[in-house]
Amino acid sequence: MKTKAVIYIILGILAILLAFGSMFILDETEQAIVTQFGKPVGGSRTKPGVNFKVPLIQKVQRFDKRYLKWNGDPNQVPTQDKKFIFVDTYARWQITDPLQFYMRLRDERSGQSRLDDILDGETRNAVASYELLDIIRSSNRTPELSDEYLVEIETLDSIRVGRERIEKMILEKANERTSDLGIIILDFRFKRINYVEEVRNNVYDRMISERNRIADRFRSEGQGEARKIQGNKERDLAQIQSEAIKEAEQIRGRADARATAIYAAAYNRTSASRELYSFLRAMETLEKSFDDKTSLIITTDSELYRYLKQVR
Repeated sequence: MKTKAVIYIILGILAILLAFGSMFILDETEQAIVTQFGKPVGGSRTKPGVNFKVPLIQKVQRFDKRYLKWNGDPNQVPTQDKKFIFVDTYARWQITDPLQFYMRLRDERSGQSRLDDILDGETRNAVASYELLDIIRSSNRTPELSDEYLVEIETLDSIRVGRERIEKMILEKANERTSDLGIIILDFRFKRINYVEEVRNNVYDRMISERNRIADRFRSEGQGEARKIQGNKERDLAQIQSEAIKEAEQIRGRADARATAIYAAAYNRTSASRELYSFLRAMETLEKSFDDKTSLIITTDSELYRYLKQVR
């Protein structure tokens, strides 16, 4: 009895193990195929849930159902107009037929390697077939200028195709080459495009030269404007001074006329007034005509001598 019980227990354990070995569960992110001695049997298993296989003999090969990323290797590529640039790309791809994918590529690592060959090759061919402007721009447009010193740039050179169309062409050609691999490339983009270092330095030098030329133009225009302002200032100053001198002379003339009229009126009143007037005029003449270093020789008939003699 004990021997039979042990046998039943062992058989039960084996049955449980076989039952668990014959089941496998796929979640929403997985898809799989079943292989027997390395060869696939049955179709692709893409629906999540419980699936069955022959235990011990058959194995499950799981594949990701989600979008997978691919990053290209940055390469130096010449454009059609002989401009050497570094091109860095990326893409998104998905396994759509696990059975075909397993038969052709076996695993995701091999799929990534195959995409390296396909996408890098198509990228190199596309870049070499078009000029640099087509690689970096997507459309013909009028530039929006935010800086006043760029007003002299009116239009940009026209492009034939543009970056977006080139990306689509690379995507289409790559999908043609992956149609029998059980995968699809969902998206392809240029991640970064830049000149090689030697060309980049030449571009920087040209940009510096252009900015210096614009600065020299502004400096020249500023100096011309400064000279214009200085000339206007000197002209206005001369005009103001001229008008001030004119007004001062007019005031001085009116004052002299008024003084002469007062002197004349005083002279015509009395002999004492006339004498005072003559004396004041003589003293004024002496004050304006001589200083302490002047020697004076006059006759006795001079009016000046008459007043000097009286002082004596």
